[in-house]
Amino acid sequence: MQLAIELPEEIAQQLAQHWDNLPRRILEAIALEAYRSNTLTTAQVQALLQLPSRWAVEDFLQQHHALIDYTTDDLEADVATLEACLPE
Repeated sequence: MQLAIELPEEIAQQLAQHWDNLPRRILEAIALEAYRSNTLTTAQVQALLQLPSRWAVEDFLQQHHALIDYTTDDLEADVATLEACLPE
């Protein structure tokens, strides 16, 4: 789907002065807000922004102070998985 965003010329010029690639910055802002509101997953952010890896997504989110949603339950599940995979 393609979307067109109409901005007042004065605002578009001001944003373009501070942001080198305005369409990309708008797309990133949408991805960040959607991630922060739990609307998109990290995989979906990666696809939307065409980032090369999960690590690139985590770097992008960290740069924009969007913490990755990783709970204590997630940690416990990861530890249990790791323990199940390791030899005794």
